[in-house]
Amino acid sequence: MAQVFVVHPDNPQARILAQAADILANGGLVAVPTDSSYAIVARLDDKSAAEALRRIRGLDERHNLTLLCRDLAEISTFAKVGNTQYRLLKLATPGPWTFILEATKEVPRRVSHPSRKTIGIRVPDNNVVRQLIEQVGSPLLSTTFIPNGETEALNDVDEIESRYQNQLAGIIDGGRAPCSLPR
Repeated sequence: MAQVFVVHPDNPQARILAQAADILANGGLVAVPTDSSYAIVARLDDKSAAEALRRIRGLDERHNLTLLCRDLAEISTFAKVGNTQYRLLKLATPGPWTFILEATKEVPRRVSHPSRKTIGIRVPDNNVVRQLIEQVGSPLLSTTFIPNGETEALNDVDEIESRYQNQLAGIIDGGRAPCSLPR
């Protein structure tokens, strides 16, 4: 049964985010608000995380997962970024955009695209998820929370809880995400 953490969307309580970070540290999946919709996140170093994220979404290994990073400096650790890409990233981050970039050797093979060796990279513009990333101390592995067989991302905590309470360890309720962009 998923534990629901209610936080203030602009100024989330650090002690509550620390509890969610503990769930992630113990291998749990957590639903979090982003600047576009809710996402499912896990620790990058959790070996079963990519499989669990893909299972909930009904995705195969060719679907790029996304690393939610703190800033541009962190992106360069996990993706190869040239001058042109850097300028584009600088203009578009933080924000709701995911960039598919060539992964560095720091990205575990189980996470990157198997043939193209790419990874989704994003710097979200949402205080809740950004402070959770800070609490965890490393990027979070994520996927937009689009139910298997559907096209719209989930944006309502009550719906997430009722449909996925047995598959998630936690849900951070930071209110509705400002918009829902299909991915």
